[in-house]
Amino acid sequence: MAWQPIEDISSSWQSLASSELPPLVTVWNEQAERLRASGEFKVFMERLRREIAIETGIIERLYNIDRGITRLLIEQGINEALIPHGATDRPVKQVVSLIRDQETAIEGLFDFVGGQRNLSTSYIKQLHQVLTQNQQYTEALVPSTGEIVRVSLIMGDWKRLPNNPMRPDGIIDEYCPPEQVASEMDRLIELHHQHRNQQIPPEVESAWLHHRFTQIHPFQDGNGRVARCIASLVFIQAGWFPLVLTRDDRADYIAALEQADQGNLSKLIALFAKSQKLAFIRSLGLSEQVLSESRRTQVIIASIAEKLKQNQSASIQERSRKVEYFASKLFEIASNRSQDVANEIKLSVQNLFDDADAFIISAPVGDSRSYYHRYQIVETAKQLRYFANLRNHNYHSWIQLVINIGISTTILLSFHVLGHEYRGLLVCSACAYHRDNAEDGERNISDIQALTDSPFQFSYADEEGNLTERFKQWLEDVIVTGLEYWNKSL
Repeated sequence: MAWQPIEDISSSWQSLASSELPPLVTVWNEQAERLRASGEFKVFMERLRREIAIETGIIERLYNIDRGITRLLIEQGINEALIPHGATDRPVKQVVSLIRDQETAIEGLFDFVGGQRNLSTSYIKQLHQVLTQNQQYTEALVPSTGEIVRVSLIMGDWKRLPNNPMRPDGIIDEYCPPEQVASEMDRLIELHHQHRNQQIPPEVESAWLHHRFTQIHPFQDGNGRVARCIASLVFIQAGWFPLVLTRDDRADYIAALEQADQGNLSKLIALFAKSQKLAFIRSLGLSEQVLSESRRTQVIIASIAEKLKQNQSASIQERSRKVEYFASKLFEIASNRSQDVANEIKLSVQNLFDDADAFIISAPVGDSRSYYHRYQIVETAKQLRYFANLRNHNYHSWIQLVINIGISTTILLSFHVLGHEYRGLLVCSACAYHRDNAEDGERNISDIQALTDSPFQFSYADEEGNLTERFKQWLEDVIVTGLEYWNKSL
């Protein structure tokens, strides 16, 4: 791919913005102050930073770490003693140093935003210096021979030689020539400041800034790490969360960057928006019981009084009524579509199996069976890392699509409250599982699997027409994934 000077964002950038994020941000902005004051939110952010710090090195293939050890490091902190022999493919001390460099860089982003500074080329060089301070060498291609050699890494300054990598198929990706890096970086910063004045949505600007930076590739090595940091900076300046991309996102991330190279930023924007959505959902699901590290009595009492006041306010009741009205509409859509699928299944197999059957069972809000299937719903929420609030006085409804062909397979949709406090935010989760006959006559539940990578969230701040279209698309993905789950059991 031949290098081209960076281009400004498309004039039709409004069409690239996420429709899911604005309603979620509205709910977040109303609760952010209380959540940020809680001890649990502080722990959540510490773990989020550790996850980013670990996973970014894995994405860049600086090292690899076993998933179980990764989770342990996220939960307990970056500590050499927690990494047993064989859990990583590099010396443990080196891996820990690289992770801590990334963690320091992320913490520095928050300090940068707190100081109300504007992004500059000098700060980008400073970021690179921090990120690479424990990386002495990098690899370079000798054009004349095609040989890969190890060379000393230039830290905190622009590249002095071309760094055009060769793909496995022999195609060379050409980045900005060294002599033009300074002018291209100046233009990148200038356009970014213009975009901030235009109030381009964070997910759009973050993706644009990240991609154009990678097109320039101004450093000898470490460009991916710096790109994700400056993408995070856009989100942090908006009061959102740093960008979280994991090893599981790597294939989608690379594919999205390649599409962006062809002029289509939509996949990269969608990937970044998905990262923010998951962070919002997980943070809004945090318990507010730990209000401060000191847990002073007056702080707790004042918080309880404020909570009671808010619970009694007409605005909270009105928001609840509105989001529950939306839930009833989505429940009807899901019921009708599930029934259509059940009918299609029965029609397709009626001449093949005498006892084949497919049907739906549902419990709308207020139904005496609304408390059923708690185990499956909670297990699904655990897989998706959020808290499913199924308390009896809260909104809950569900739909089952049961397929009795071969082993009994169930697709379960559940509408319920996300988080410990009900503030007008509901979700729909989707899972599939099998039931088989046990010796005592009971039917055992097995192999519960979430059918999406996050629940479908909606709030009082949504617009009905957009919400229903968004839900229909999500529901179709759920049905396809659920049928694939059933197919594997046959």
